[in-house]
Formats: sequence, C-alpha cells, structure tokens
Amino acid sequence: MVEFVYNPKLGIKVPVLHGKWNEIPSEQKEKILFEWEKIRGEIPDRIAEIEKVINTKQSMLGEEENFSHSCRLNEEIAELASAINDLWLLYRSEPIITKEKQAGL
Repeated sequence: MVEFVYNPKLGIKVPVLHGKWNEIPSEQKEKILFEWEKIRGEIPDRIAEIEKVINTKQSMLGEEENFSHSCRLNEEIAELASAINDLWLLYRSEPIITKEKQAGL
C-alpha cells in the first residue's frame, strides 16, 4: 500500500510505499499515480515559493553584520536549497510503474 505523508522540509506530501509495488492491484496503482501526479504538479510552485524565501534571506545576509546571525542565515539558505534540490529530483522522477516495466517486473 502507498500513503502520502506530509514532509515538512519539502512542504508537500510524498509517497511512502508499504510492501511491494507489484502486489498492489492495477486499479489501486492508477489511483496512486493519479494522486502523485496532482502533487507532482504543485512542485514547481513550491520551488518558486522557496526561492523567494532564499532571495529574502540572501538580502538579509548582505546587510547582516553579526557573524553568528550570518552563519544562521547561511545555514537556513543551505537547508532551503537542499529542499529545492530534493523537490526537483521528485519532480523529474519517473513513476514507479515505469521503472518496473523497464526492469522487466
């Protein structure tokens, strides 16, 4: 079975597979893939939201004189950039069923 669990770092729900994909009935797989495509379609907007936050923090960083605050802002920017990277990986990934077909499962 697959459930969609909210990931606070990414700001979206991500699929979590419990068991084996090939044991899920085809009708259920279609529903899962449909739900994932809806979520996946929101990823570019989520990335744009995070980029705005990064830009704001970079502006703050350019004016920050306190070293420890600068370090904290850099850390926050790095975490946000990591989230963007993870979101792009999810957005570009192929559906599970396609990978199974390619693997001959």
